[in-house]
Order: sequence, then structure tokens, then C-alpha cells
Amino acid sequence: MTSANTLGDMLEALVLGLLEGLTEFIPVSSTAHLLLAGHFLGFQSTGRTFEVLIQLGAVLAILTVYFQRFLHVAQQLPTNPGARRFVMGIIIAFLPAAVIGSLAHGFIKDVLFETPVLICIMLILGGIVLLFMDRIIPAVPTYNNAMGYPPLLALKIGFCQCLAMIPGVSRSGSTIVGAMLLGADKRSAAEFSFFLALPTMLGAFVYDLYKNRNALSFDDGLLIAIGFVAAFCAAVVVVRTLLDFVGKHGYAPFGWWRIVVGVAGLIGLALVH
Repeated sequence: MTSANTLGDMLEALVLGLLEGLTEFIPVSSTAHLLLAGHFLGFQSTGRTFEVLIQLGAVLAILTVYFQRFLHVAQQLPTNPGARRFVMGIIIAFLPAAVIGSLAHGFIKDVLFETPVLICIMLILGGIVLLFMDRIIPAVPTYNNAMGYPPLLALKIGFCQCLAMIPGVSRSGSTIVGAMLLGADKRSAAEFSFFLALPTMLGAFVYDLYKNRNALSFDDGLLIAIGFVAAFCAAVVVVRTLLDFVGKHGYAPFGWWRIVVGVAGLIGLALVH
């Protein structure tokens, strides 16, 4: 980001915010899309904070769409063991990423975020995995209620989520694939990924904001605000429609999309360099 934002900077922030909201909750890696798009647009954010902080817009989309359900869980916490188990499961699933992410924060931001070839390769590999997912999952899944996952299953999914610290893997993709391989049906796997996004992305937002609090300026804040609002609006649409889409079409379309974007990215990088 420059010291004075131009109209072009703000348009780029708008486009990247929409891209974040559209890709955060589908298994195509929003971080990969943001980093590759930013690379080819020449968009540079202070400490790569823009790409992390606008994710809070997507988090608010989850809270908006699922507000009534979350309110019901909160009201039931004192008396309902199922509500307490759901909250505990989300906390347990969040812990691996919280610990490993804080320890590896510098390496992730300074090395992995700056390696576009790796991002493209991971997009392609993840796409291949998704193409096979609908074929290898059991015909009769063991778990079909995202709010009733047992604690051990939640912990295993939490470790799967840690793979997404490599840009291009996809946070939603790693949790969804992990849950399905562990016996969950594809719809509840996607929904659990929604719920797990709340503490994960909020934690990343707070931690990154704290780490870069002295480096950010008003101009950074303006672009982040534009991206934030755009991400929120796009994510609301995705969250409201994704579960039905997955129920009808599975995950193969996202696999093909990942492969196309990854190959196009490698070709673009080769041409640029």
C-alpha cells in the first residue's frame, strides 16, 4: 500500500475483498486467490495484513446467517449438554491452529505467503484430492450433524485445519476433507467448517492486528475497510447457498476450479519471469 490511496488502490481492495468473500468458505483457498491476484495486480499490503484482516468480514457473514442458531445455543448452555458439547468441540478443534499458528506466524507470513509457485502447486494438488473425495467417502457416513460431533473427532479436524497454514491448501478444504475422511457426510462437514471459521479467523485477525499495530496507517485502514465490507457481502451469499450446492454437486467442481487456477497461475508466473 502506498502512503496515499489512489482510485486504483481502492478498486483493487474492492476486487480482493469480493474475492475473499466468494472463496473463504469454499475449498479453493481464499488466501491463495488473494495472494495470486495481489501478485499479478501489484497490490502490496503492509505486513500482508490486508489479506488477513478482511477475513473478519467473512466471519461476520457466518454470524449473520447463523445468528438465531448461535443465540439458541447460547441460551441453552446452562441446561443443555448438547449445546455445551458443541461449544467445547469448536474450542477443541480451534486449539491446534491457535498453538501452531502463533509459533509459526513469522515463517508463514514471511516465507510461505511470498512463494507463489508453492501456492499454485498446492492449489493443483488440493484440486486432485477434491476430485476423488466424492468417490471414496463411505456410502453411509457415521456423522451427519455438525453440532453433534464428538470431541475427539473435533480435535482431529482441528489438526487437519493446520494444513491450511500452507497457502493454497485451503482452511475450509482441509477441514471438510478431513471431516469426510473421518466419517462425516459432506453437508455437515461444510457446516462444521463454517462454525470452526469463527474462532480461527477471529484469532488470526486479533493476532495479526496486534503484531502489525505500529506499522498500519490510516491509508491501510481505509483499504482494509473497503475489503472488509466487500468480503462480508460476498460471503453472505456464499454461506446461504453453499450447502445446497454441495448437496447437489459435491466437491468436484471446486477441484476442477483449483486445478485451472493453479495451472493458470504457473503459466502466468512463467510468462512474467
